Amino acid sequence: MCLAVMRIKEIMTEEKDKKTEEQKEEKLPLKTRAAREAMSWFWVILAFLFIHGTIVQARVIPSESMVETLLVGDHLLVNRLGYDAEIPLTGKHWPLWRTPQRQQVVVFRSVQPNNADLVKRLIGMPGDTLEVREGAVWINGRPLVEPYLYRPHSPGERFGPVVVPENHYFMMGDNRGNSLDSRYWGFVPRDHIIGTPLIIYMSLDADPRAWEPGQLGARVSAYLGAIFKPSRIRWSRLFVTF
Repeated sequence: MCLAVMRIKEIMTEEKDKKTEEQKEEKLPLKTRAAREAMSWFWVILAFLFIHGTIVQARVIPSESMVETLLVGDHLLVNRLGYDAEIPLTGKHWPLWRTPQRQQVVVFRSVQPNNADLVKRLIGMPGDTLEVREGAVWINGRPLVEPYLYRPHSPGERFGPVVVPENHYFMMGDNRGNSLDSRYWGFVPRDHIIGTPLIIYMSLDADPRAWEPGQLGARVSAYLGAIFKPSRIRWSRLFVTF
């Protein structure tokens, strides 16, 4: 009984102290309270920008170049840790210690000016001699086994041979017939690598235009559509990892 009474007194004391602190806060000048609130939000935003710029960030797939590994409307969390660091709001990046591996899906900045970031599969490593023969990729004189391809090889396709330069990579989409990749715009420098996908946290079957840059209205409509029609969510793709 004594312990119960003591605990009740402790709770009452804590409540009293809390009310006292709230009363003191209310007596502070409006300017002081606003400054404290602004500082609290500053640290929250700074923490968010740090996480987004160096640890993990969200991306959405806007094209069919990686079908069926990635579908239009797949929402990804991308792992940046060890691959890339960015100073928030400056566009300045630094490559870090981790190196992407062959046949890994990679997110990277486009080598073409003013283009959006891309998601492709890393096919050619620095120093590789790469060639496409009758649709099949050959690396250093040996055919590359690619079980992830969307369609069989196209017998008429030929490319190369080319040698991948030092600190560069050769990227290709899994949907080879519908992918603008290193066959068209060249090699990707190491300092363009952002990271690798971790998980699909959402996947929506919606108008593909909703996922293009600048289409805010169409994107909001896609999300609202998923709320009212849950069948638009590709449930089987949620929480797929890489």
